[in-house]
Amino acid sequence: MEDLREDHLEEVAEVSGLDLYVVRHAVAHKRDAERWPDDAERPLTPEGEDRFREVVAGLLGIVPDVDVVLSSPFARAWGTAGILSEAGWPAPVECEQLESGYPPHKMDPVLERYAGAKGVAVVGHRPGLHEIVAYYSTGDSEGAEVQIKKGGVVCLRFDGEPGPGAATLRWLLTPKILRACGG
Repeated sequence: MEDLREDHLEEVAEVSGLDLYVVRHAVAHKRDAERWPDDAERPLTPEGEDRFREVVAGLLGIVPDVDVVLSSPFARAWGTAGILSEAGWPAPVECEQLESGYPPHKMDPVLERYAGAKGVAVVGHRPGLHEIVAYYSTGDSEGAEVQIKKGGVVCLRFDGEPGPGAATLRWLLTPKILRACGG
């Protein structure tokens, strides 16, 4: 795994463009209308937080920093983004376009604002994140079947302006692989 990290860091240094890191929120409590009548308030489980901290240790070995972290304001995504911030990435910025139910094209103007950045992380939910990955890599939110596990991360690269079908899928890593990268 050490070679993977070193190779990736060398590639990042050599290539300009925007890397979009798509992070699915960590494991949250199961839906429970009595405890959380508003599902947006449903938090991560303590185990989910602990496991995601292990994921982040591996992720930071591959991607030491980003320019901005955009997050759904839903508690489980915001908590996930907070763990990324605790580990050294920037404090999260609320992005309503990452809430459940938003179509992926709503992210176009958001990414346009960060077109000069080298790395942008977005933290959100299924199926929105899966649709974002398909949309930016194929031009169609249903153009590819993508499965991101809770706590998993996808890297898309835009060599030019961010837009539908303009990204290359660089990698998709499961939480298990990222934990192994972190030792």
